[in-house]
Amino acid sequence: MKKSGFLEGTIIATLAIIITKIMGMLYVIPFYAMVGERGSALYAYAYNIYIIFLDISSAGLPIAISKIIKEYNTLKLYDAKMRAYKIGKRIITILSISIFTILFIFAKNIASLILGDLSGGNTIEDVTFVIRSVSFAILVVPYLSVSKGFLQGHNIINVSSISQVLEQIGRIMVILGGSYIAINIFHLSLRTTIGIAVFGACAGGIIAIVYILSKMQKNKSELGFNEKFKKDKITNKEISKKIVTYAIPFIIIAIAASINNFMDMVMILRTLENMGLKTTTIEFATTAITTWSAKISMIVNSVALGMTTSLIPTIVEAYTLKKWDEVNNKVNKALQFILIICIPMCVGLSLLSKSVWNVFYGYSTLGPTIFSIHIFVSLFFNLFTITSSTLQGLNKFSTVYKSTITGFITNMILNIPLMYLFKYLGFAPYLGAIFATASGYIVAFIIALKTLKKDHKLDYNDTIKTFFKILLPTTAMIIIVIFVKILIPVPINKIFNIFYIAFVSIIGAITYLVISYKMGLLQHVFGNVYLNKIIKKLTLGKLSI
Repeated sequence: MKKSGFLEGTIIATLAIIITKIMGMLYVIPFYAMVGERGSALYAYAYNIYIIFLDISSAGLPIAISKIIKEYNTLKLYDAKMRAYKIGKRIITILSISIFTILFIFAKNIASLILGDLSGGNTIEDVTFVIRSVSFAILVVPYLSVSKGFLQGHNIINVSSISQVLEQIGRIMVILGGSYIAINIFHLSLRTTIGIAVFGACAGGIIAIVYILSKMQKNKSELGFNEKFKKDKITNKEISKKIVTYAIPFIIIAIAASINNFMDMVMILRTLENMGLKTTTIEFATTAITTWSAKISMIVNSVALGMTTSLIPTIVEAYTLKKWDEVNNKVNKALQFILIICIPMCVGLSLLSKSVWNVFYGYSTLGPTIFSIHIFVSLFFNLFTITSSTLQGLNKFSTVYKSTITGFITNMILNIPLMYLFKYLGFAPYLGAIFATASGYIVAFIIALKTLKKDHKLDYNDTIKTFFKILLPTTAMIIIVIFVKILIPVPINKIFNIFYIAFVSIIGAITYLVISYKMGLLQHVFGNVYLNKIIKKLTLGKLSI
């Protein structure tokens, strides 16, 4: 199996996540058309709950296992490394069965919590059924996390990344194929159709497990499964404690993000209901913010998610060997990587929000406005993710708890007041919830930065300078895109919108990349060697720098 370096691992993992998220974005177009607004809202209720319980059962394990594997490998504790993998599998099996049981039994109570007294749309029975349908995925998907973490700890990024793509393909096939058959052939109810769709998560997980285990089976010797290592002094109790200790901060972060989303959903529903808005508007605005805008935004989020896959093992290795200059360099490069990629992505998608929303969900008066603002939450989420992952790699768990919980509380405190403030100022009240979420991530990010600087003397001057330099090509891109939009009005037809988005995006990207290259920004962030490698691959070896 091929091992990857930091930047290469980041690129591989990020590309896999981007491909996965693009597929996740594209399937929404036919699915939304088949099930409509009510069906999509029902899907969103089940999916948001599933993510919370999935986070509880598996969010921290891939990174915790990869961190332990990298640590023991660095210290040449090979027997402990292999036992850590086996213990991780036992832990996840117990946890998955427990979470599935809770979710299945208390599905109706959760459905009642979501809908409350809201009537005229989906019923509590509908939501209960789809939550139970998606709960089966909890028995399958978390098991993947331990094997992925084991491979990532060996810097083998490509196998876990490919499994992620295969999982998404299987899931989408069930969502689209199952929904089409249910509606158009068997003429089943909307509730049953959505139940089949959410079951796709279970099917995708099974496909990914089969792939990853087959790869590990073929490479047993390379991974150490056929070796009888000398027994070391590390006990199983120590390993179990370390797995739990390392996993809990990641779980807390993931759960905080998911609960943030869930609480946003509940608070927006309740607040808009108290304001007297129509039920259809309430359900649309709520799910647009918590699910449908977030689905498109995930292409931006994938940059940080891909980076953490490669960042954490390298941070752990540098930390274990006390190479503080390398830690400082890796953190700053990670932040610069996020800024140079995510800022233009967020700005570009915001400027094209009307066309993007039209392509994915059809014409809407509310959707594009929500998305144009919500997309910037992804930038703050990415920055928070990178700093939080760094803290965990350095075993700064107390700061992880502090920053995450403070950010969560900030969001909860600001949510309702900002919605009423926006209404008072004459804006759509639900937009206040987006600003509350962004504020929570900003607060958590700042706390993490300050701790890293104070405890490990990290210097952000280079990153700050890079940020201000990025503003110049971004401004130029904004001007060019606005000019093009004035010359070429946004088309109404969905197909024309796809070509319109592609055309404007290419012009904007070229503007941004050329100016960034001339300023030396790309060379500074990626390095001449790797940048040259990328250019050669993209141009089939015809161009180089």
